[in-house]
Amino acid sequence: MSEIPEAKPRTGPLSGLLRRARQRPRLFGTTAAAAALIVLGGGGLVAGAAVGTPSSTDAARVATVPIASTSATATPTPTPTPTSRPVPAAALPAQPVRTCSIAEAASDSRLGTFSGSVRNATTGEVLYDHGGGTYSRTASVMKVLTSAAALAVLGPDHRVSTTVVAGTEPGQVVLIGGGDITLASGSSNVYPGAASMPDLAAQVTASLGGAPVTSIVLDSSAFSGDAWQPSWNRKELFDGWSSEVTALQVDGDRANPSSSQSTRSEDPIGRAGSAFASALGASGATISQGVAPGGTATLGQVQSAPVSTMVQDALLRSDNTEAEMLARLTAITQGSGNSFSALGASTPAALASYGLDTSGLVIVDGSGLSDDNGVSPNFLTALFAKIAAREGNLGIIADGLPVAGESGTLAGRFTGSNSDAAGQVIAKTGWIDTGYTLSGIISAADGSTLTFAFFALDDVSDNSKQALDTVTAAAYRCGNNLSNQ
Repeated sequence: MSEIPEAKPRTGPLSGLLRRARQRPRLFGTTAAAAALIVLGGGGLVAGAAVGTPSSTDAARVATVPIASTSATATPTPTPTPTSRPVPAAALPAQPVRTCSIAEAASDSRLGTFSGSVRNATTGEVLYDHGGGTYSRTASVMKVLTSAAALAVLGPDHRVSTTVVAGTEPGQVVLIGGGDITLASGSSNVYPGAASMPDLAAQVTASLGGAPVTSIVLDSSAFSGDAWQPSWNRKELFDGWSSEVTALQVDGDRANPSSSQSTRSEDPIGRAGSAFASALGASGATISQGVAPGGTATLGQVQSAPVSTMVQDALLRSDNTEAEMLARLTAITQGSGNSFSALGASTPAALASYGLDTSGLVIVDGSGLSDDNGVSPNFLTALFAKIAAREGNLGIIADGLPVAGESGTLAGRFTGSNSDAAGQVIAKTGWIDTGYTLSGIISAADGSTLTFAFFALDDVSDNSKQALDTVTAAAYRCGNNLSNQ
């Protein structure tokens, strides 16, 4: 069995130190404590030196020793991301609170399919819009567009000539129509300031020195294409509201020259030729249609009233033939053409010169007889705002419009409960089988100036006119307090 070796007595510095500690315990305890502080402090200095200047060996050793995690390590608190505060938009200007409504008047069943627009003529603000952007037939309100276009292109002082030149044969004369449908067959007719056929015949007789006229050629080539717009109802001719559109005619082709409504013929050019032969005293002369030769002598010429007069007459009496003449002459002067088909480009182009957006317009005639025209109430109120401001020559239109309860096609309207607006509304009326319209300028009860356009379409009748007067009178009372409700 193994034996346990005997322990040998300890020797060396440590054994001596222990022996002295047993002999003097109190002194040793104090000394030991001081020594411990020295050792710990020195160790800290050594450790600090080791950390500050590690050798390559130490660095490698440290790199291989994992760092123990400790639960005492605090988790960093995340820095909150500040929430962006909304930046307030620029303050909107104060808006008036409008409380007056025309909704009840506009809901009248007599208005059929109703649309309308009312605008403050001074500020341009649309106060009321009920389908105001819808493009629809306008009836005779179209004459306002035609008149504004004519004033822009022809100018207010333009006059239309009817001329007679010598023919290519002895005793032959050529009557050239320049488009003046107002030419009177006698000394006067319904048109103010009209030129007369007797005056023209007297000039020709004087130029010929008394030589007889044996042949009359009628030149109406200034206008071309259809004489009757294909979409028009032919009964308008026989009922006496419009003539065919030809460059040569007399009295607007009326059977009764002094009546606004009078049966028209189906040969306005031939009727003009007969009137000329009668004025010349050449009842036996042959009459034919043709084109004037170039270079022959002028034997006579007469001129119409100025465009300013014709515009106002067409608006006041709502003369369809006069309006068609103005529209056609505008197109010719623009270079757009001399037929109905030219109007689709010429009228919008002329109106655009006033700074209006004409992109949505559909124009097929100058009078408004067609259901195929397309104009919006908003466009009309914008145009009438320029008329109210008398821009360019548009003051001529303002001065020629019918006055509610007083003149033209409004003379017998705005009566009874609507009479408070009589004299305060100037407007153009419109009527065709499928619609009634009214558009113009209101001098409102509160002193503001409004422009308006109201359309009553589809299932309508003659009493739609009174309903239009009622909604217009309601707008007159509201003035700038009109609410879009």
